Amino acid sequence: MTTRRDFLTMTAGAFALAGLPGAVFAAVPGDRRFVVVLLRGAMDGLAAVPPLGDAHYASARGAIALNPESCIALDQGFALNPGLKALEAYYRRGELLIVPASGNGYRTRSHFDAQDLMECGLVSKTRETDGWLNRALTPLQKGDRRLGLAVGSAVPLVLRGAVPVASWEPAGFRAGNSDFTASLGPLYAHDPLFGPAYALGTKSQDFSNTVLGGDQPKAQGGYGPKSFEPLASAAGKLLAAPDGPRIAALDMLGWDTHVGQGTETGRLHDNLAGLAAGLDAMAQAMGPAWSQTVIIAVTEFGRTVAVNGTNGTDHGTASVMFVMGGAVKGGRLYGDWPGLDRLEENRDLRVATDSRSILKGVLRDHLGIDAATLSSKVFPDAPGLLPANGLIRA
Repeated sequence: MTTRRDFLTMTAGAFALAGLPGAVFAAVPGDRRFVVVLLRGAMDGLAAVPPLGDAHYASARGAIALNPESCIALDQGFALNPGLKALEAYYRRGELLIVPASGNGYRTRSHFDAQDLMECGLVSKTRETDGWLNRALTPLQKGDRRLGLAVGSAVPLVLRGAVPVASWEPAGFRAGNSDFTASLGPLYAHDPLFGPAYALGTKSQDFSNTVLGGDQPKAQGGYGPKSFEPLASAAGKLLAAPDGPRIAALDMLGWDTHVGQGTETGRLHDNLAGLAAGLDAMAQAMGPAWSQTVIIAVTEFGRTVAVNGTNGTDHGTASVMFVMGGAVKGGRLYGDWPGLDRLEENRDLRVATDSRSILKGVLRDHLGIDAATLSSKVFPDAPGLLPANGLIRA
């Protein structure tokens, strides 16, 4: 027998302000796509993209320093962790840009505070009610047509706000009885709240069923390395659909590596491999739309330079950003390198590039959002921070 939970699962997104895919979507300039991947838990940027050319690298990292022979050499003395092997081809084709020593503009070692600030685009906890990506939708979205898509179990803060967005979650519950759910349509047809919500929910379900067909991933108890690939692939298919969304956000968990980090083999390596596999799967699913796509992967903060007493790392400051896509002018490292000889508080890599300058540059040059809106509305805490130049192909 279909339960109340089954019914709410089918229509949960529709009852929320966000809604679900299936509504008419607006078009961004040139029908471009933009994806934000939130790497929750604080990824060790020095392990993901080790600065092997830094004279202090081996001594500073100690037992967790990577063997240069196992890494994938890049430029300027940097390399990719072997877990990121699937991303090498994108770098060689000029579709992956890497921003080492990047940070989000704030100083805190709290995951909770840092993730809120990362998603709000702010430097202090003053108004964490909406996200910078939702604010960026304001000049792009017209009327009630929806551009944004939250992929996962909930709408992340980065996409919450005044602009309605869609949401999609992989199947994780027993399917409802079709006769029962069909009977709900006439029952709620004239209800001012549940009628439109039910109609949107069924339309949304039809949309995702049509786009994903029999390839819909199943919920696997979290969004770690094994589940990120099918989640990212499904997101790519939804974004590639002609009548689908154009801007999306999704999470990947598991980056808090205090114990047994596993930089070259083990936990962190596996997480990096899962991230790379997911980004590659999304690119493949996008098809021709990949040429008009930008993905940004960002984490809330980095980790300590030195290994701790349990072969892990603790909460730090700077990490690394990945900017990837067919529209990206990549194949290079971007920004300055502060070096490992002078650390912040004698423990952390210093921030050389504010991630919001990268975000501003992409939002301006890829989505066409003007500088005044970026400074006053999207990132109001950083009006003097200039957008990064030269990130997007001409």
